[in-house]
Amino acid sequence: MNWKIFISTFLLIFLAELGDKTQLAVMLQSAVHGRWIVFLAASLALILSTLLGVFLGGLISKMVSERVIHGVGGVLFLVFGAMMLYAVFKPGPDVAPVIQAAEQPAPPDM
Repeated sequence: MNWKIFISTFLLIFLAELGDKTQLAVMLQSAVHGRWIVFLAASLALILSTLLGVFLGGLISKMVSERVIHGVGGVLFLVFGAMMLYAVFKPGPDVAPVIQAAEQPAPPDM
C-alpha cells in the first residue's frame, strides 16, 4: 500500500468535508434520531458515493490521458470559481428589495 497516497487522500477528503452540508445534515439527524443508525446510514452513503467516484474515475482514466484529466479539472475549478465570484459581486433579484429598504430613510421616532 502506498501510504503517502492514502494519507494525502484521507486528509484532503477529511478537510474538504468539514462543515459541509453532509456534516450539518448528519448533526441534525443525530440530534433527533439515534446516533448509531445515523452514523451507519451516513457512512454507507459516503462509502457508496466514493465507490461510484472511484469507479467512474477508473473508467475515465482508461479513455482519457492523465494530462487531459488534470487540464479539464483545473478549467472546471476556474469556471466554478468565476461563477461564485460573479454571484457575489452581482446581486440577484432576491437582494434588490433588501438594498432598496436599506436606502430608505428610517421613520422618525415619536
